[in-house]
Amino acid sequence: MSEKLHPNAVRVASALRELGATGEIVVLPESAPTAATAAAQLGCEVGAIANSLIFDADGEPLLVLTSGAHRVDVELLARTAGVSKVRRATPEFVRAATGQPIGGVAPVGHPARVRTLVDTWLAKHEVVWAAGGHPHTVFPTGFEELLRITDGTPVDVE
Repeated sequence: MSEKLHPNAVRVASALRELGATGEIVVLPESAPTAATAAAQLGCEVGAIANSLIFDADGEPLLVLTSGAHRVDVELLARTAGVSKVRRATPEFVRAATGQPIGGVAPVGHPARVRTLVDTWLAKHEVVWAAGGHPHTVFPTGFEELLRITDGTPVDVE
């Protein structure tokens, strides 16, 4: 890759290599803060985008990798995660938990392990695109690989 990667993307690329993931970081021409903008740039279905959503689950970070075609039911999520309350995290909470900005949170490359739930609908796509640590970066992966590299739990999110 000829473009210089953002330091967050370098950390994610390193984590991907260490975890034996197959995908390489791809730099997008424009920021991709939503699944729709990422899908448009990649030429794929919005459902093949793995949105990385950080929630505040009783004060602890919870990463939910959800199909870009879904909205997360936070009450279902709280029951599934076994916590009393789940709410969208603030940008400061997200950065503290992941070291990455909203719109670019990768499934890996965080300062410490973040409990992760993976939307079962992502299994419907052979290739899934996940954020690479910065709003301009993504990487290709698959459902089973996401489960493995995040030590994630498969769940229904809606």
